[in-house]
Amino acid sequence: MGSPTGKGTARSREPSRRTLLLGGLAGTAGAAAILLALGRDGAVQPDGDSDDGPAWEHPAARTYPVTSRTFPFNAGWLFGEHTPGSGQPGFDSRHLDSVTLPHCVTQLSWQKWDPAAWERVWVYRKTLDGTPLRNGRVLLDFDGVMVNATVLVNGRTAASHMGGYLPFSAELTSFLRPGDNVVAVLVDARCVPVPPQAIMDDPHSVDFLQPGGIYRDVRLRLVPDTYLSDVYAQPVNVLSASPSVDIQYTLDAAGAPIAPVRITAELAGRDRTVATATRTLSEVPAGETAATLSLGDLGDIELWSPTSPKLYSLTMTMTAPGIGTHSVHQRIGFREAHFRDDGFFLNGERLKIFGLDRHQLFPYTGMAMPARVQRRDAEIIKNDLNCNMVRCSHYPQSPHFLDACDELGVMVWEEAPGWHHIGEAAWQDIVLQNVHDMVVRDRSRPSVIIWGTRLNETRDYPGLYRRTRRLAQDLDGTRPSTGAMDRYSTEFWNEDVFSFNDYHLTRSGHYQLKPPLPGVPYLVSESVGVELPRPRHYRWTDPPALLARQAVYHAQAHDIAHSDPRYAGLLAWCAFDYASQQGQPWGQNVKWAGVADGFRVAKPAAAIYLSQVDPRVRPVVVPVFFWDLADTDSPDGPGPDAMLASNCEQVEVFIGGDHAGPARPVLEAELYGHLTYPPTLVDLVINRDGHPDLRIEGYVDGRRVAVVQMSSDPAGDRLAMAADDAQIAGDGSDATRVVFRAVDAYGNQRRYASGEVRLQVTGPGELIGDNPFAFGEYGGLGAVWLRSLPGRSGRVTVSAEHPQLGRARVTVSVATAGRQSLD
Repeated sequence: MGSPTGKGTARSREPSRRTLLLGGLAGTAGAAAILLALGRDGAVQPDGDSDDGPAWEHPAARTYPVTSRTFPFNAGWLFGEHTPGSGQPGFDSRHLDSVTLPHCVTQLSWQKWDPAAWERVWVYRKTLDGTPLRNGRVLLDFDGVMVNATVLVNGRTAASHMGGYLPFSAELTSFLRPGDNVVAVLVDARCVPVPPQAIMDDPHSVDFLQPGGIYRDVRLRLVPDTYLSDVYAQPVNVLSASPSVDIQYTLDAAGAPIAPVRITAELAGRDRTVATATRTLSEVPAGETAATLSLGDLGDIELWSPTSPKLYSLTMTMTAPGIGTHSVHQRIGFREAHFRDDGFFLNGERLKIFGLDRHQLFPYTGMAMPARVQRRDAEIIKNDLNCNMVRCSHYPQSPHFLDACDELGVMVWEEAPGWHHIGEAAWQDIVLQNVHDMVVRDRSRPSVIIWGTRLNETRDYPGLYRRTRRLAQDLDGTRPSTGAMDRYSTEFWNEDVFSFNDYHLTRSGHYQLKPPLPGVPYLVSESVGVELPRPRHYRWTDPPALLARQAVYHAQAHDIAHSDPRYAGLLAWCAFDYASQQGQPWGQNVKWAGVADGFRVAKPAAAIYLSQVDPRVRPVVVPVFFWDLADTDSPDGPGPDAMLASNCEQVEVFIGGDHAGPARPVLEAELYGHLTYPPTLVDLVINRDGHPDLRIEGYVDGRRVAVVQMSSDPAGDRLAMAADDAQIAGDGSDATRVVFRAVDAYGNQRRYASGEVRLQVTGPGELIGDNPFAFGEYGGLGAVWLRSLPGRSGRVTVSAEHPQLGRARVTVSVATAGRQSLD
């Protein structure tokens, strides 16, 4: 895949054309020159290249043929702050810490992140036995390193990369020698001007914080001397009687193969081979060669959509006699997505976009979460919040998250890193490289339906944005371009779809959207957030009426978007709370904008999303209030217009066993009437004497399908605890979330304002999180992640204790992780 340094190729090879996209700014000779070109004095130096021992000759010392293999490379790293010589083979590494990737360079809490804790230069070191690696080529693939990286092998620079959100590869082939080899990665996590950061030493200039580290997966890849470096599968004529797949692929040859190279493509469904095709290339020169292949006669193809995300498997195989074989596997989907000035259409049918924006930030670890946790976000967005689309704001996000979007049927807006500010010419060149690498990485995914080639809420740079749009079109002509605008005008607009961040509240307290601009495809890219009203937050400790108001605004905004077919839809801000220095003035450095908190626990506002599902799939009744009659913030109880979010046809309410009547439809039909399942209201002004239970029943077709019971008696309150997964892998990377909260006698969340929760773990696992946890300060709930230990298996018990609410515990099984040998 592309990167600002191409593939990080060894010095013995000429850089490919893709490597030169930045006009010479990026190269393989080290990161120092790149950083200096951006104005950073005292840039990271790779300690001088070392010639400690000979590398193998290429390719005479090899035996053939070679079959490609890929190995996880996350475990067994040593880590610490960079000091002179720390990237060299002879460095004394005894004081370094042993870590497993994904990894953040500093320990974090759920609040009060301080960029000074990570804005330094760090080193990761690992020993690699080169003896089994004599055949073929050796690549080290990085999914993401924050912010800039220099890869050294035995003290010599193998690759460098700028920016934290896109992958790059370092070719190790010519640097390796028999026996032990030291691979070192110097990570510059300082606040340097690399997108999205445009202002030196000012992390506050970007809305979201970006802790450093090798925060995504690393893999070791063994390939033949000639291999498939890129495959792009493009379904065409999807809605016709004769759909097909056009395939563009790239061969990377260390030297010209002696014999012809055979390319085979196979498309398979769940239980059948759909089509195959073969092509023979009689001559393949050294370097990169691009070619094409088509698959036709596919027969009956099932389409990909949010309701039926059908995926097919494409396998591309290169066979070169005397060299070896190499296969690339991709999943593709057949779908046709069009933004028009009269709405959005998927597979020829109108579909209203209903979604949220997402940051990939997590408490405690920054962005460094493993596959299971990244995928879980997609599951929450689709299966819990019922969204059909997510915006990856404001950068390309984890491949694991996007894998889950492909599988679950979540449409994706993917955008290049950026926020508000634009740098000088060299900075803009990196923007172009980011657009290139983003498109190349994900253009075969069915979930990605639009490219963000314009950086979020930036002023118009017509030259830059003409180039980014053209580049995306050249690499992938099937998707439109967009960029979130904060100006309601096409005067400064260069993209295909007009996307607007719309934050507006009327004087009467109703949320309002601007009408779609005429003659252009129109999408609301942000709305609600924490911009209005003040105070600018929705925290668990806030008054229940304020938390309920967030639900009202989300319902109103989506209702307006549903009321006019010219809106393609609305992506509200946002799915989850996130770390931000613009989360002031409370000193917590958290932006409390999510419909779920940073722990991914649904707030009252999430009720609007939870209820937008067919009751035949899942009947839902969600109160947008708390049933706590001792709460001084609610002197009359939930009040005369307490909101219930439900997809049921009829909702009946009982207080203390007495029928309080049906919940009534909202009288102001224009506020919610266009939602598929609008919320209802109930009068819950009550006498505070006693502790009556509340019972809510939902009916469909005259049959009771859902029951919610809530207790007002605090005597039954207790501490509850739950883990997302019953089992994780014992690889030292895998983790699962463990949530603890105050609940009433029926298990409903109770706001709780005091005390700490102390945690204990026994067995082959470790807790990632605050211990003790500031339970009362957060508002009566919290979470940690349980991570496995490398090579360990067994049962792990996590126990929690609160001085008033008692104890709770969960047990998770850690399975032995399969090991792959390089031999």
